[in-house]
Amino acid sequence: MSQHLPPPAFEQKIVTTDQLESLHEQLPHPIVMTNGVFDILHRGHVTYLAQARALGASLVVAVNSDASVRQLGKGPDRPINPEADRAAVLAALESVSNVVIFKDKVPLEIVRKLRPDIYVKGGDYRIEDLPEAKIVHSYSGKVVTAAFEFDRSTTKLLRKVRES
Repeated sequence: MSQHLPPPAFEQKIVTTDQLESLHEQLPHPIVMTNGVFDILHRGHVTYLAQARALGASLVVAVNSDASVRQLGKGPDRPINPEADRAAVLAALESVSNVVIFKDKVPLEIVRKLRPDIYVKGGDYRIEDLPEAKIVHSYSGKVVTAAFEFDRSTTKLLRKVRES
């Protein structure tokens, strides 16, 4: 007979928006934050997250809710993995301190509540185009765009699968 085991410890790394202000006090600083869909995790994602974590002592990842992924226009069948699954996979990563799911296209509320010391986005973004950057700069935080080490994306992966 199968035995029910306790939930893995990484599940406790998934937090709500309401917990972010207390996280700012609890997490070791500098706190780094990034965000994204992280639909089908690949080497590009985990490299980016490890590099972001290396910029500070803690890494909080804000992951788009299923509804916000649809707002981004990624395609009618996206996300492939539901938000709870994407959050759990991210939380299981060693480089990730906490994960929070956000419902808007851009995690402005998350940035305001967490007040990360460093905010990181992928190299396909320009800092001056990020509304989050204005918030981070308002309290003298730092915004960084990270060059991609690997040419990977969930969209490209799905295209490859669909064409084969």
